[in-house]
Amino acid sequence: MNVLITLLTFILMEGATWIIHKYVMHGFLWVLHRDHHDHSNEGILEKNDYFFVIFSLPTIALMYFGSLKDLNYLFFIGLGIMLYGMAYFFVHDIFIHQRIKIFSGTQNPYFLALRRAHKQHHKHTGKEDGECFGFLYVPFKYFRMYFNSAKK
Repeated sequence: MNVLITLLTFILMEGATWIIHKYVMHGFLWVLHRDHHDHSNEGILEKNDYFFVIFSLPTIALMYFGSLKDLNYLFFIGLGIMLYGMAYFFVHDIFIHQRIKIFSGTQNPYFLALRRAHKQHHKHTGKEDGECFGFLYVPFKYFRMYFNSAKK
């Protein structure tokens, strides 16, 4: 059951990420997310990186309180959120944005479509008119965009 809770939480985080990205990061906390789009930061860190701290706090709390009583369901919800956060870091920051220069030569269609979807999201430098706010789910149109650009 604990594996199911962790897996379900990981999957549900995609929807939560979409909502948070569209309505919080591109909404009232745009002040922290803006530099991720317009690259106005100086140095290797962005204000946007504060979101790692913001999102880690409830995760830590869930895992802590869930560990107090025989690793109950709260711990495994926190674990699912933590695993999603780790996936986000590796895929978004390392693979897509190349903050650490590895995995740049992949030919995997899913990862290339994911990168294409994210590029479409970043073509909008303002907080309005965005698209593709999710993270791991890639709408089919981005696979078509990737394959059409690969044919040229």
